[in-house]
Amino acid sequence: METLKERIADVEIVAAKTPIMKLEGIRKSFSGVHVLHQVHLDLYKGEVHALMGENGAGKSTLMKIMAGVHKPDSGTTLYRGQEVHWNNPMEARDQGISVIHQEISLSPNLSIGENILMGTKFPKNRMGLIKWNEIYEKAEVILRSIGSTLNPKVSVSTLSVAEQQMVEIARALSFNSEILIMDEPTASLTDKEIEKLFTIVNDLKKKGVSIVYISHRMDEIFRISDRYTVLRDGHFINSGPITETNPDHLVKLMVGREIKDLFQRNVTKPSELANRKPVLELKHVSDKKTVKDVSFKLYPGEIVGLAGLVGAGRTELVRTIFGTSKLTQGEIFIDGQQVRIQSPSEAMELGIAHVPESRKEQGLFPNLSVKENILMAQIRTYRSAGILQYGKMDADADGYIQELGIKTASREQNVMGLSGGNQQKVVIARWLSISPKVLLLDEPTRGVDIGAKTEIHKIISKLAEKGLAVLMISSELPEILSVSDRILVMHEGKIRAELPRSEATQEQIMYYATGEIK
Repeated sequence: METLKERIADVEIVAAKTPIMKLEGIRKSFSGVHVLHQVHLDLYKGEVHALMGENGAGKSTLMKIMAGVHKPDSGTTLYRGQEVHWNNPMEARDQGISVIHQEISLSPNLSIGENILMGTKFPKNRMGLIKWNEIYEKAEVILRSIGSTLNPKVSVSTLSVAEQQMVEIARALSFNSEILIMDEPTASLTDKEIEKLFTIVNDLKKKGVSIVYISHRMDEIFRISDRYTVLRDGHFINSGPITETNPDHLVKLMVGREIKDLFQRNVTKPSELANRKPVLELKHVSDKKTVKDVSFKLYPGEIVGLAGLVGAGRTELVRTIFGTSKLTQGEIFIDGQQVRIQSPSEAMELGIAHVPESRKEQGLFPNLSVKENILMAQIRTYRSAGILQYGKMDADADGYIQELGIKTASREQNVMGLSGGNQQKVVIARWLSISPKVLLLDEPTRGVDIGAKTEIHKIISKLAEKGLAVLMISSELPEILSVSDRILVMHEGKIRAELPRSEATQEQIMYYATGEIK
């Protein structure tokens, strides 16, 4: 690894160069929601540039604009000194820009060599047959260039996650990449594998490859980055040499949002819960993949916020409680009784409801009406002698629409015609129809405007006041702080801290979420 003196010298050399890529005034909206506002970024040849920000800050969108996945609404992209307009990712890739996503996208049933050279023109003989030996030789050369001893003839399905990531890097380099965008590359790696990855990153840097490095892990950022750029709520906040900042400074840049516009809940004091028994209790719960030895209690009438960064294991923990993921170790108790939850239907019977992270892919039935979406979880209860009781269905649907303030033309309107906030209310209404004891919320206000957020916060708070126990995942720290009674902070599959709302701050949560010890 480079010394601090060498890195300062590198930064000084970089500062005198022309950027290999320069983004100026980048704007991007999706369905009327502004995701990027006048963002700019300078990337120099042979540097590791840390792109930082909370979840939802706009990092992924900016990355996809650099790689040709999205087109900016306005702004300019200069590459090698020339303005460029990518029509698709293939154009950007052919010009030397590659992305290594957090989710590995290899073809498991093909060999390592085939995966590395996929997208290139396979060499053929005069008979039109593929020269497999030549493919494997080329793949081996690329693998050896990053210090890998993998056999290019082996099937990708036999590889570990770390080995698959090496193949991803090799594939990116097969296009002679000048810019390599790495999105949370160490999320699934062990410490030993991370060390190997860092060695590869430094070797690529010496060869002149420019690396955009997205990570929430402070120790990594300060270990391998030359410069940083911070985004917050889609806005450019600051950029500079990594040697001129520190973890405290970066945390403040990342979380410096105002929380005055968000709903403020009157916190349930610990003394008010003293005589209550936990409705949900976890003891040493693990899923043998992401969740590791998690224990906590959830009481009736309280909202517990579950904070953490991408890959921390929050969604996996909720899925384990709900029976979507397999519990491999530990115990779950409902009202003091140990239960064995092996499926979502069993969880529902025990009074557990789950509002998933992605409402469109996992929460809504897009071809059905608002009424049908609300009542779907209990549809069988409306049957009498095999006939649906439409009058009762209409009355119940109207009741939920009124109670939750769902803005819809009618109960018969297609659910996809509603705004994002009202779609989320429909999903919440469906789970309320089963009269749950525990409500698991995964990013309940993602993708909705501030007005809808406030309405959803009020609904969640009102449900808690009626005795419902709520476990809420949110990546927005102001939301966690404004709604929660207690806050659990996860990092790498474990609960790293339990903070009472009265003592929690955004900076404190980020310290624990990034693995720092305060």
